[in-house]
Amino acid sequence: MRREGGAAEAQRGRQQEPLRTEFEFELPRGFVDEAGTVHRHGAMRLATARDELLPLRDIRVRENPAYLSVVLLGRVITRLGTLPSVHDGTVENMFASDLAFLQDFYRQINAEGHTRAAVACPHCEESFEVELAGSRLGES
Repeated sequence: MRREGGAAEAQRGRQQEPLRTEFEFELPRGFVDEAGTVHRHGAMRLATARDELLPLRDIRVRENPAYLSVVLLGRVITRLGTLPSVHDGTVENMFASDLAFLQDFYRQINAEGHTRAAVACPHCEESFEVELAGSRLGES
């Protein structure tokens, strides 16, 4: 009996899993709306080529390229707490730590296709994975 290689088995395993297009997250601090309500739980969808191209036409992005991530995140965040909608104005008013978290989360789900990160213990140097989606700082 012939056994297939690990790459073929891994590919077959990926084919059986349905494609996830939306990923849950929890902000480290949370977005505070005008009424003082803190919104931490949300969801982000995978970005399309259109999501990445359209902000390049935005005058704010042309004047300040750093604004690209604000506009892009405003397009791909599908839900945040009980807010009726999320847009670039919402992202503009987030704490810097939440913005950094969302930028990293965006890279994780769009570049690597998952929300797990490989890490190593600084003490024993053992390698393991942590789930970034829905986790809070300091939790694994």
